[in-house]
Amino acid sequence: MRIGILGGTFNPPHLGHLICAQEAHLQLGLDRVILMPAGRPPHKPSLPGDPGPLHRLELCRRAVAADSRFEVSDLEVTREGPSYTVDTLCALSSLMPDSELFLIVGGDVAAGLPTWHQPERVLALATLAVARRRGTTRASIDAALSTLEGGDRARFFRMPRIGISSTEIRRRVQLQQPITYLVPDQVASYIDEHRLYGGRTQ
Repeated sequence: MRIGILGGTFNPPHLGHLICAQEAHLQLGLDRVILMPAGRPPHKPSLPGDPGPLHRLELCRRAVAADSRFEVSDLEVTREGPSYTVDTLCALSSLMPDSELFLIVGGDVAAGLPTWHQPERVLALATLAVARRRGTTRASIDAALSTLEGGDRARFFRMPRIGISSTEIRRRVQLQQPITYLVPDQVASYIDEHRLYGGRTQ
């Protein structure tokens, strides 16, 4: 099995996340993609307006409930301590020893990989799958990865330009502006039902 892992805070998950997962699934020939919401992201010690990891986990579950290509893991949410990717990949390798893992990241994240916790161990456990999009040049990504053993195995896939961000969605909710067409309907309903992000979605 070829398994993609798309990690993030998903605060909240939006259509850009799902399109990224879809394009990785399609272009890299993956069998499925696992959304992996972070419990305590080490690079973001505090999340703006964070409703908590359990809410973010449920938002992810609502986002992909109708799509058999995707699933959601609570591995990082239930694990204590910072959500280091290397620990997650080690756990997944033990759980799915016969699977080939692909870590799906944006170009900006790939360029910053040398600053991660045990980056070469990350590259030994999974193939880096990099979404190509505007903002970070291929040259800067290649330069960063060239400093790491295993960086030359990275795979690139095309990502449509999607001008949606979790920050903008939270802002719209606070202003009681609609987020229809920016997130799946089930995500919008959950945000409204639980009054997340300090406002209403409709």
